[in-house]
Amino acid sequence: MLATYLLVALVPSVACTNMIVGKKASVDGSVMVTYNDDAGSKFGHICHFPAGSHAPGEMRKIYDWETKRYLGEIPEAPYTYNVVGNINEFQLCICETTFGGRYELMNREGILDYGSLIYIALQRCKTAREAIKLITDLVEEYGYASSGESFSICDKNEAWIMELIGKGKGVKGSVWVAVRIPDDCISAHANQSRITTFPLKDKENCIYSKDVISFAREKGYFTGKDADFSFRDAYHPLSAGTTRSCDGRVWSIFNRFDHEGMQQYLTYIQGDMTAPSMPLYIKPTKLLTVRDVKNAMRDHYEDTPLDCRNDASAGPWGTPYRAGLGFKSSDGTNYFGERPIATQQTAFALVAQLRNWLPDEIGGLMWFGADDPAMIAYTPVYCCINQVPEAFGKKIADTAHFSLNRAYWLSNMIANIVYNRWSVMIGDLQKAQGELDDYYEADQAAIEKKVLDMNQNERRIWLTNQTQTYTDKMMERWMELLGYLTVKYNDFAIRQEKDGAFVQISDEKCRTTRQTYSQSFLDAVAGATGDRYIRKAASHESHGDR
Repeated sequence: MLATYLLVALVPSVACTNMIVGKKASVDGSVMVTYNDDAGSKFGHICHFPAGSHAPGEMRKIYDWETKRYLGEIPEAPYTYNVVGNINEFQLCICETTFGGRYELMNREGILDYGSLIYIALQRCKTAREAIKLITDLVEEYGYASSGESFSICDKNEAWIMELIGKGKGVKGSVWVAVRIPDDCISAHANQSRITTFPLKDKENCIYSKDVISFAREKGYFTGKDADFSFRDAYHPLSAGTTRSCDGRVWSIFNRFDHEGMQQYLTYIQGDMTAPSMPLYIKPTKLLTVRDVKNAMRDHYEDTPLDCRNDASAGPWGTPYRAGLGFKSSDGTNYFGERPIATQQTAFALVAQLRNWLPDEIGGLMWFGADDPAMIAYTPVYCCINQVPEAFGKKIADTAHFSLNRAYWLSNMIANIVYNRWSVMIGDLQKAQGELDDYYEADQAAIEKKVLDMNQNERRIWLTNQTQTYTDKMMERWMELLGYLTVKYNDFAIRQEKDGAFVQISDEKCRTTRQTYSQSFLDAVAGATGDRYIRKAASHESHGDR
């Protein structure tokens, strides 16, 4: 049953992960929010909506963010703000994961899909509370066109999770609830509804649609007392599949920052529907740095019971990646694969830093990368920039057109080399990541101090140029890494190094060692091939070309 649930649950290609950090849970007082946009073959780039004025009566055409299907139009706002990726010029950041929920609550006649709502709110709002109100008001008036969605809505002072789902075919509006994450806590969501019961009387920290409970009663999703109402249980009931593949990712984040507290939820994430589910948020056992958060989004369940690097399916070099999310054996048995946070189908990843002690132009910082977060170097992108760096743009390249001048394709090229020889190559990639992290962090304080004395317009120009410089630095280091990996690991050999250079025997040859397969893989091969490859003893054995 678990395997069947998982195979069904993992069919959708859009599957993302968000993490939220309250300002008192971070080392420097930042609110932080992350987004791994795991969207199959989608081209990873930074979208940009420049600030602008709009004439009375001007309309905005709405196209579904995923399918590009035309949905309708709504009146444009008199003035819209500058938006870079998922952050705007006032340090408002909105990210998402799709949970789907009850199919019968989809309304394809609605005008506003989840992606359009995100970018409309970023263009029109300055705070998280404003965004929550705008999104729900727009849906009430024009209808919601997507399935159930979890939104991370964060500004420089507050962090919120809002969950929203439509009311069915031809019905405008939605049912929803938004919960503020306490300042000293962290939270996460990953394609499973996370809000269960919520404080009905705490209007300061919990906002919800007036019919969120009565609608569930009307539809037969809930029959108990109001105080016992769970949004998740009513609108996206748990299954063994979503628990393992979705809440398992949340557990992995929480486990990094409260290991002892998370052990009690192991049976739950492994598919036990009778076990208590995890809380919406936890208080971490330490304050988090930006690098802590980046590394959390690079997680593959390492050194946990869900670690999948040490069995035959990990291949010769212990990769945590799998070609597909499940498989069927020749006897018809269904199997599943673990679904970690870091995954090959990620289009882009970001970690947003929102800092209330700095002017907005400086305080809003989006650490961005195009591709799997485990394989990228997060690059600083300031929220005020008026032009996206060329490497993160979409011109001249897309999902079908390659260019080494685009971060997406350069990152993917390196990733697809490393995936296949994970255990021997990943250390080199992580070294390059660490070098860039060190460089950016060392440079950041001086840069931000320098621009404090500038006026607003000067800051925009200067930080636009600085973001381009940071991006160029990443691209240069990643091109260097591509060449290094190609030379060092050519033809399944490893070129030896000394003092930062490869050891050459002559102009035509380097000193090399051979790569070795993992023992678990060798044992699996031995078991599958019987005595076919057993080496027979001989007094004068010829080994040929090794």
